Amino acid sequence: MNKQQRIAEENVLLLNLWQQSQAGDSLAFCQLADKQYRTLFNYATNFTSDREFIKDSIQELLIHIWEKRQTIHIQFVSIYFLKALRNQLLQEFRRNNPANSLLDIDEVGQISDYQTVETEIEQSEIYSENQIKVRSAINELPRRQKEVVFLKYFEGMDNEQIADLMQVNRQSVANLLFKAINSLKTHIRAVTSLILIFVVNG
Repeated sequence: MNKQQRIAEENVLLLNLWQQSQAGDSLAFCQLADKQYRTLFNYATNFTSDREFIKDSIQELLIHIWEKRQTIHIQFVSIYFLKALRNQLLQEFRRNNPANSLLDIDEVGQISDYQTVETEIEQSEIYSENQIKVRSAINELPRRQKEVVFLKYFEGMDNEQIADLMQVNRQSVANLLFKAINSLKTHIRAVTSLILIFVVNG
């Protein structure tokens, strides 16, 4: 079973929990929230290093989704939750910066705790000899490149889904991925296997 098949199967399970949640099953929603929490938290670290702010934002988001569950239509659970969190974070940053209502998300704080990347690297034997180099190289990428790397290679999204989530066109996603891969090639000499994975999944 390849990664895309695993993601599809996982989405079926998440959709089942979501449907139970819509019917008022709070336990199912708690299970759904638990399954999404780590991904949401790690994704949010692309925008801010304030862990307490991230936790509060996720809690507010989950409460909002639970309260509005009967009016929300979801096809891909993880994508919906990530997009909702991204929009909420943007609104918070703009609310806290009234002088610049069009705040560019690239101006938001840099990542400081990319735990998903670290965890994935540690769990995968293919990275075993290059953990530090790979982690360091990814952390040095510009924020938007880190974001697309996270979404594509750790969340398994395709370019169209990433474009929808980030509210850019598909070509912009492809350009960001291309720049990220080239940067990783420059910084890491001994990760041919990593680059091959990126190309195969590209």
